[in-house]
Order: sequence, then structure tokens, then C-alpha cells
Amino acid sequence: MDNDQSLIDHALAGHREAFGDLVVRYQDRLFASMLGVTGSSEEAEDVVQEAFVRAFLKLDTFRSNSQFFTWLYRIAFNVALSRHRKRRSRVSLDQGDDGMLLEPVDGGDLPDEPLLRRERIELVREALSQLSEDHRAVLVLRELEDSSYEQIAEILEISIGTVRSRISRARAQLKLALETLQDDSPTPSVKTRNPD
Repeated sequence: MDNDQSLIDHALAGHREAFGDLVVRYQDRLFASMLGVTGSSEEAEDVVQEAFVRAFLKLDTFRSNSQFFTWLYRIAFNVALSRHRKRRSRVSLDQGDDGMLLEPVDGGDLPDEPLLRRERIELVREALSQLSEDHRAVLVLRELEDSSYEQIAEILEISIGTVRSRISRARAQLKLALETLQDDSPTPSVKTRNPD
């Protein structure tokens, strides 16, 4: 963190290359995080770029009592949520069919494995999209980012008790959403006849 603070101080003093060093240091980690949040490499790239621009413009508001990456992650996460809300208001979820292109196919898999993996990923993404923004945020941070409760509390600016209760509720809601989506999916099932 001392090294981060030194780069931040240099950047605030007008040395743009110092901020460039911060970008180089954290861009891959932030991209991987936002890929987990957005599910799309193109969207994750856009979010990361916008987050670094916002971080540069707001660098003077960074408080050195927190970690730079935590602050940067919070900015990126808010950008991702904002973009997600805008996209949801413009396009109905069932109209989107571009999800098939989100995951690369590993040539070493069995022929049906990439399709099954994509279906599972899409099912989880669809279930996550049905959660409230608050519940989605804590789940992504905890389950996809493996953030500690303390880190989540700092990123979302809530208490640890609130983090615990939201995670508990979010997991229950996600489980219910997954069960509902699986029940609604077109799988072969045994149909009973209605008595005439």
C-alpha cells in the first residue's frame, strides 16, 4: 500500500506516468473481477476503462486509510451496476440471445461439455439478474471475488452485520431463483394425464 500511496502522491503532483503505473499494476486483476460481475469480456473492458478514468478524475478524493484496489474496485463495481441497470431498462432479458458467445470453448472438452457449461453459466447469470442490486453485489463479491466480509463492508460501505444478513438472504433468493429457472427450462419430463 505504501508503494500505491507513493504513486498516488506522484499522480496528484501532476506526474501522469505514476497513475499509468497504477493502471498497469491493477488492470488485469480489475478486468478479471469485472468479467465475473458482467459475464462479458467486452463489457468488462468498457467497465475497467471507465473505472480508471473516473479514478483518475477523483484521485484527490481517495482516502489513504483504505487500500487503493478496494477503492478502485468500488468505482468499477458501481460502473458495472449502473451500466447493467441501463441495459436492463432498454432490453428485455428474454430478448438477449448473445449469451452464447460469452464463454470461450476449450477444445479439450467432451463435445457436449462446452454447451452444458454455457447453460449452467447462463442459468446462474439469469438467476443473479433476478436478485436485487444489493443482494447481487454481496454475492458477486463473496462468491465470485472471494472477498472477506470486511472487504465487502468497506467496498459497499455497509456494516459487517449487514453484509452477513444480505449474503444469507441473497443465497436463499439465488437458490430459489435457480430452482424456478430449472423448473421452467425445457427439459423432458413425465406428464401426467388429466382424468377425463
